[in-house]
Amino acid sequence: MSSDGETRATAALEASGIAFRLTRHGRVSSLEEAATARGVEPRDIVKTLVVLRAEGDYLFVLVPGDREISWPKLRSLLGVNRISMPDAETAREATGYERGTITPFGSTTAWPVVADATMADRTVSIGAGAHGVAAAAYGGDVVTALGAQVADVTDPRPG
Repeated sequence: MSSDGETRATAALEASGIAFRLTRHGRVSSLEEAATARGVEPRDIVKTLVVLRAEGDYLFVLVPGDREISWPKLRSLLGVNRISMPDAETAREATGYERGTITPFGSTTAWPVVADATMADRTVSIGAGAHGVAAAAYGGDVVTALGAQVADVTDPRPG
């Protein structure tokens, strides 16, 4: 049984015209567990983070699993001195998705998207609106479908 979020995300993916494969694996407790369940490497899982640029002005940042946002790089790209991540309830209000299920596909508002440059030339697995549901697609197609700005906005995750 699909959730409302999964239904919205899947409809948006289908409407985008990109080739994708949906996987359903249930809740997981770590990036590594999600990668194993999806049959991909941790670096291929793309997290969608909601960033608050100014009051009521959000954007999505697509971050590969083996990387983390570089706040100085992102601030420089956006030309702002301050950005932050909203709390879970505010992110849900801004996107229609609860944290852990957020995706630009089917968001209640089509916020701008910034995609890290490392995800464009390979297949990635991006959340699809519900816990344990993801869509595998070519990163370049995801970028094009979302009209994303591609930029170097991450650093390798320590560890």
